[in-house]
Formats: sequence, C-alpha cells, structure tokens
Amino acid sequence: MSTDPSAAAPRQRPESDVSAAVGLSGLAGLLVWLLVCRNWPAISDALALPGPHERLNGANAALAALLFSGTPMVLWSLLVDKVHRRPSTGIDWDNPRPLRNVMDVSITKIAGLWATWSIIGFVYCLGRWYWRGGYLFAMDILTTIAPLMFLGAIPYVLWLDRVLVNPRDGAWHFGALLIGREPYDIEQVWHHLRAWAVKGFFCAFMIMILPGGFLAMVNMDWSQVPFHPVAIGDATIQFMFMVDVQIAMVGYLLTMKPLDAQIRTANPFLGGWVSALICYPPFILMGDGAVLDYHQNTAEWNVWLQDYTPLLWVWAVLLVVLTGIYAWATVAFGLRFSNLTYRGVLTNGPYAYTRHPAYLSKNTYWWLATMPFLATSGSLVDVVRNTVTLGLVSAVYYWRARTEEKHLLGEDAKYRAYHAWMNEHGLITSRLYRLGRLVTARHRRSAAALQPAE
Repeated sequence: MSTDPSAAAPRQRPESDVSAAVGLSGLAGLLVWLLVCRNWPAISDALALPGPHERLNGANAALAALLFSGTPMVLWSLLVDKVHRRPSTGIDWDNPRPLRNVMDVSITKIAGLWATWSIIGFVYCLGRWYWRGGYLFAMDILTTIAPLMFLGAIPYVLWLDRVLVNPRDGAWHFGALLIGREPYDIEQVWHHLRAWAVKGFFCAFMIMILPGGFLAMVNMDWSQVPFHPVAIGDATIQFMFMVDVQIAMVGYLLTMKPLDAQIRTANPFLGGWVSALICYPPFILMGDGAVLDYHQNTAEWNVWLQDYTPLLWVWAVLLVVLTGIYAWATVAFGLRFSNLTYRGVLTNGPYAYTRHPAYLSKNTYWWLATMPFLATSGSLVDVVRNTVTLGLVSAVYYWRARTEEKHLLGEDAKYRAYHAWMNEHGLITSRLYRLGRLVTARHRRSAAALQPAE
C-alpha cells in the first residue's frame, strides 16, 4: 500500500476517530470538580458535613479530578459514540468464547503483562531521578496501585480474551517468549514493549506534574487578580495548562481496547524517540543551563513591554490564544492523548487547520513570551546565541512532527487521506505546503541551470 503523502487529496476531510464531544464532556467534568473543590467550604456548610470546611486543595483532590474528567469521556464514548462496537477494537461482543477455551492464552498474556510491569518497576528503581523532587509523588502513587494492577489483570484479561477476535496480542507474544512453549512473533513483542515504554515513561512524568496546576487553580483567588494584562494573562494561561495536563493524563491511563483507545502501534523510529525524549526530564535539553537553554540573559515579554500598556494587552491576548489552542489540541484527543503512539486519527478541532496545532502554538508562544532577540546584557552574542538556540528548539519539534507523520503515514490509510487533504485545504498547512513546493521548485531550477550543457 502506498504511503506517498503527495497522493491525491480527497474532496472531504476524513471523519475523525474521536468526536469533539468526548473531550468537551471531560472538560465539563473537570470544571465541575474544580468548582466543587473551590467551593467546598460553602458546600460542606450547607450540607452540615463533618470535617474541616476548607477548600479541597490536597494532592488527592487533583487525582480525583481524573475521575471527574475521565468518567464523562468514557460514558460519552460508550453510550453515544458506541466506540466499543467499532471493528478497530478487535472485539466481537456477540460471540464470546467459553472461558476454558481461552484460559491458556490468558495465562500466557498475564505472564507477559506481569513481566512487563516488573521491568518498568525495575527501571524506576534504577533511575535516581524517580526518587527525588516531584517524582516522589509519582512513585508513591504507582507503588500504591501496583498490587491492584497485578491482581486486576487476572479478571480483566480473562473477561476480554473471551471476546477478542485475536487474543494473541503483543502481551501474549511477550509471555510466549518468556515461557518458551509456543512460537512467538518478535515484531509483536517489540510493539508491546514500545507501547509500555511510552506508558511507563510518560505516566510517571504526568503524575509528577499533575497536582501543581490543579491545586494552583483551586487556591487561586480570581477576585484578587489585578486588572492588568500580565496578571490576567498569567492566571488564564495557568488554567489552560492545568486543563492540558488533566486531560492528557486520562489519555495515558485509558489505553483500553473496549474504549477503542488502545495503542495500536508505538513509534518504531529511533528519531521519533530521541526527538521526543529530549523534551522531557531527565533527558531534557531545554532546561536551565542545558544545551538548548535559550534563556541566558533574557527577560519575559512583560519586562520588555512594561512601558507600553496597549502592547501588553495585545501580547497577553496572543499568548492566551496560543495556550488555548495548545489546550484545545489536547482536549480534542479525548481519551486518546499520548506521545509516540498511533491510537486512531484525529481530524477535527484545531487539527482541521494544521496537522500539528500543539507544536505550532507552543513554539509560537515561546518566541513571543521570551523574545530571544532581546538581551538584558545588551550583548549581541547573547542575542544571536539565544535566537539560534530557540530556533534549534523549534527544529526539534519540527523533527518530532515529521517522525510522527512518518509513523502514521505507514499505519493508516485514513491518515494518508487526512495528510493529503490538509496539504490542499488546511488553513495553515496548505500554505506551508505550497511555500515548501515553491522553494523546492526554485531550488531544482537553480540546480538545473548550473548543470553543464551537453
């Protein structure tokens, strides 16, 4: 099957595998819980509840937010979109097998899952960074739920294998490799291990950053936020980053076939992994003093524009809009957000305008917020260094985008159709695509002109 991204574009944008209502229902549930946490003193007074009548501003409240955002998304997916009935789940609900017919398969699969989780736990133990700072919270949570995962896998696998069209998935193949009784497919084993590497790495990171943003929103007194572009902009941006983290965390957790949200494949390209991992701790290259740190002798936008109130308002609005697009891109994924994975094709929301709205908005935000072409030292060296370095950061995200496209183009005909449609009709993508073709054509003409005549 052809994976040529320049194939003829379809007339209509392909339908998204995720409806817009899924993410919006999760956002609504998150906002309800946030209001409950903020107004808990009044609620507990009205209901005469025992205990301290204070805002719910502990880490457990942030974890409970996952339930309030995830449950509406699950219910909408099952009851309205009926995703569990899609052929892509690999499930045939109408023809369950007797339990005795899948017992051997299920035992092998459970062995594969238990071994996988043990490997992840061992890696956590080896990584010193997991046992200091914010990661301690993540390790505490994962240590608590680990026994539930190991025990819960037994009834879940036995139940699901009865209705799976092909229960011999990647977990089974890994179990078969370990047990050594049946032939296994090494490609399925690698697929399984890559998928769980994604979950193991990013779940720990996401759990670490989960409480901070949510609790900041619970404790924030909006009535005390000054009517000033910087204060209003910062508060609004914090809120949207909180939304992004909460919805994304639900996506990482619910990679389940009955929700059609399983990891179908994880990115098989080394470049995809390298370009993604250097954006996150402990491998991050953009941190303080790291190779791609572009903040040396810089100041934020509010410092440079502090004497120009109209420009402060313009900049605040731009940064809020960019952050809103970034959060919208995550919300649009609903239950399927995850780095480095293929979990279906998303074509609506901001993805109707550009293939990579999160990367585009995030990088534009950094350029506007930091303005690396200005230096507090007045040094031209700092100006050039910071500007080039932020350019390299943006290049990393371009690299990530291209490796993700390469992965998806090889996996799904719908993505190939979406890719082609965006090249011709996407509000942003089509213009960039045409510009790229124009530059390429001129380069070819120049190269041809330099060829010696025969």
